[in-house]
Amino acid sequence: MVKVAIVYWSGSGNTEAMAQAVEEGAKSAGAETTLTFVSDTNAADTAEFDHIVLGCPAMGNEELEEYEFEPFFAELLPKLKGKVVGIFGSYAWNQGDWILTWKKRLEDAGVELVAEPVKAYSYPDDEALEACKELGKTVANA
Repeated sequence: MVKVAIVYWSGSGNTEAMAQAVEEGAKSAGAETTLTFVSDTNAADTAEFDHIVLGCPAMGNEELEEYEFEPFFAELLPKLKGKVVGIFGSYAWNQGDWILTWKKRLEDAGVELVAEPVKAYSYPDDEALEACKELGKTVANA
């Protein structure tokens, strides 16, 4: 059975709702999942999984959350090459370009995403939640 780690940071609950939808999708595809808030895990434990989905909203000037998620991601990034990886998150201002920057960081490190990133404006609508479920299924089936 495929084991999928879903690690996220959420301040308002928007990205948490997306994480739960990713988990629902992965479970529906037959995966065993571990859904974890970023402060409740570490890069070494997350890197033990071959299927990893990361979620973080846009913060500040279109950046990843800087106190918990960014340090975790920076440590995890070199360990992601060759793994099945997906990313998602929400934003509430600007255009949501942080997710493109995040994707590029992964690509520059030699990490290929299994699906396009999923982003949602503010609280995810039904379409965004469905896209999160599909992301979970895609990661589980890869």
